[in-house]
Amino acid sequence: MSTRIAFLKGHGTENDFVIVPDPENVIDLPASAVAALCDRRAGIGGDGLLHVVRSAEHPEAQHMAAEAEWFMDYRNGDGSIAEMCGNGVRVFARYLQHAGLVTEGDLAVATRGGVKTVHLAKNGDVTVGMGKARLPEGDVQVSVGERSWPARNVNMGNPHAVAFVEDLAHAGTLYDAPPFSPASAYPDGVNVEFVVDRGPRHVALRVHERGSGETRSCGTGACAVAVATARRDGVDPAVTGAPATYTVDVPGGTLVITERRRGDRDDRPGRDRGRRRDRPGMAGKRRALSE
Repeated sequence: MSTRIAFLKGHGTENDFVIVPDPENVIDLPASAVAALCDRRAGIGGDGLLHVVRSAEHPEAQHMAAEAEWFMDYRNGDGSIAEMCGNGVRVFARYLQHAGLVTEGDLAVATRGGVKTVHLAKNGDVTVGMGKARLPEGDVQVSVGERSWPARNVNMGNPHAVAFVEDLAHAGTLYDAPPFSPASAYPDGVNVEFVVDRGPRHVALRVHERGSGETRSCGTGACAVAVATARRDGVDPAVTGAPATYTVDVPGGTLVITERRRGDRDDRPGRDRGRRRDRPGMAGKRRALSE
């Protein structure tokens, strides 16, 4: 059978997504259908899929409906479900504005990682309050070929392993998920960031996103990298009392991340502001999805 669905494409620093508006949650999107839509050769193509649903209409988001009208039902490119996507929520918010469903200013978006606050600025910038980063205890190691590195375990609502390397080329092709240990650290898999220093408070990364492979950008990954780098540098806003801002270069552009002390005014730890390619372009059409 075939089902015709409306869709758009959007990207944040070249982290691209298939956007499926479905306010009443009536479209069936099994993992196989999502993977087919995200396939870059036989489908539309994307790092993931943004299923746009009213929170009150989705069983996983109904408890957040009083705080956030819209739920980002995010799926990885292979069809698996993810808790959160930093660039995805920025593109999600831009779509809502593009569709005339919200205006400039602050917007609450429900995700599986909790309710996130997004700010749509007049100049086109989109910023996200990512919430407090968690740093689980325990040693973690990631590997590529014969090389291995210690990694910092950072959770931004989804899991990350951040490894500092001498050369981003050491990350290899990133077609496959880099092995990690111990397995118990990430029972549901992990996003792995490889990081090099570019200058004071300035780093660059490559990332393997769980369920998607290497992507041109990762919002939660950039936040995890900023937090891990700050701790490596001995910077913790909870201790210093001062915000910590890092510039994070990704293959698709640049993100600026500010971590603030919990409780500070404009408290958005792990804030994600995209630059250079921050104003996601969108184009829409209909596609027949065969199952």
